[in-house]
Amino acid sequence: MAAGERPATMRAVQYSGYGGGAAALKFVEIHVPSVKKDEVLVKVEAASINQSDLMTQKGMMRPFHPKFPFIPVNNVSGEIVEVGSAVREFKVGDKVVSKLDFWALKAIGTKFDGSGTSGGADVLITAASSGVGTYAVQLAKLGNHRVTATCGARNLGLVAGLGADEVLDYKTPEGAALSSPSGKKYDYIVNISNKNKWSVFKPRLSSHGRVVDVAPNFGNFVASVVTLFSRRKKLSLVSLKMSKEDLGLLLELMREGKLRTVVDSRHPFEKAADAWARSLSGHATGKVIVEM
Repeated sequence: MAAGERPATMRAVQYSGYGGGAAALKFVEIHVPSVKKDEVLVKVEAASINQSDLMTQKGMMRPFHPKFPFIPVNNVSGEIVEVGSAVREFKVGDKVVSKLDFWALKAIGTKFDGSGTSGGADVLITAASSGVGTYAVQLAKLGNHRVTATCGARNLGLVAGLGADEVLDYKTPEGAALSSPSGKKYDYIVNISNKNKWSVFKPRLSSHGRVVDVAPNFGNFVASVVTLFSRRKKLSLVSLKMSKEDLGLLLELMREGKLRTVVDSRHPFEKAADAWARSLSGHATGKVIVEM
């Protein structure tokens, strides 16, 4: 193929039904999509697997999503290779990221530039050593919040090093109960584990506390409906999107060294199934990345 020529096909990983884990992933060659006037085509250089990707495969959103066969993962970075006729903000050659996992902190009004109120809020972050959790701890501290975090025993030092004021081993009685060592109640709980329940959250919230659930299970989905109009304690599912300005600020924080990415492992595209299995194991510390 000559330099600059548009390829007709591209490599992809997809699955054709719910469940099956890493064994259900299939490597395929598919047609490169045509670009509409308001779209860009990105040559993906790296992708990270998140809990939401795994939950989608397990059927969390059935029967509405996804449509099969389905190509998972939308947390990617790469280079724009084609732009639609109506696109003005981007050009061929621009390096881009499609999405970053910061909307949970955005949902509780966090100012990522550190300009939040000096008092801040008492915030609990579960699964704080996960890919999303490691970002959440750092951003909560940038927002001047007081952070309690849960993780496994082997990652207590890591999470404390990211800025958490209190760190709980989730396997201890105190950690399982989400009980703050200082006895405080939480104004917000950012839940990143699909194993936690509303019945455990509720007694740990302050009088008008709120759970922001990134990884809801069925029970917490029901709780979000039941508490939808509550003026006191409530659980909300996150559906907020980040603006271009928010993403720009976060990338600037990374360039300045104020926000860092914790990487668990890197896998070549040909080993994408290994990356999927690593994520499914529940033992990854930070991001699991697939490189193209």
